[in-house]
Amino acid sequence: MKLSDYTGKTNYFEDFKVGAVIRHARGKTLEPLEQVMITNLVMNTAEGHFNEDLMQKNASGSAFAGGRRVSFGGVNIAMFIGLAAQDTAENAIAEIGMDGIRLMRPVFHGDTLYAYSEVLETRPADRPDAGIVRFKHYGVKQDGQQIFEGERTVMIKRRSHWGDR
Repeated sequence: MKLSDYTGKTNYFEDFKVGAVIRHARGKTLEPLEQVMITNLVMNTAEGHFNEDLMQKNASGSAFAGGRRVSFGGVNIAMFIGLAAQDTAENAIAEIGMDGIRLMRPVFHGDTLYAYSEVLETRPADRPDAGIVRFKHYGVKQDGQQIFEGERTVMIKRRSHWGDR
C-alpha cells in the first residue's frame, strides 16, 4: 500500500488552487451527548448548554433560544473543522493558526452541520517537502443558514516529496 491509498490523491499542496471552493462530502447531526460531553470536558459551565429548565423560562416568563439548550461554540467550530479535515488536513504536517472565527447563529441538538472551504492563499513553506495553504471555512445548518466562518492556515505535504510512498 502507498501513503496516498490512506490519505487521498488530491489533497497535497500542489492540488490546492486559490479561489477553489470545496463542498465537503459529509454532514453531521449534533447529538446531545456529544455537545454535553465535550462541553463538560473543557469545563464550560454556562447553564445554557446544560439547564433546559432555565432555557425554557426567565424572570419575565419568556423562553431563551426558543426554550432549547444551545451547543457550545467550541463544539461547533471543532465539528466544522472536522468535517473539512478529509479534504484539507489528511496530508497536513502542522496546523499553523486560525483567525477571524465568527459564530453567527446558535446551533441546537439535532441540527445537521455541513462545511465548505475556500482556498485563499498558497505559498512555499520554509522546508522543501511542504507548502502553506490558507483556507476560509464556512459552516451551515440543514436549512442553509450560515453559522460559522473562520480562516485556517495549514502546512501541507508536497506530492513531489511525499506522494506514492
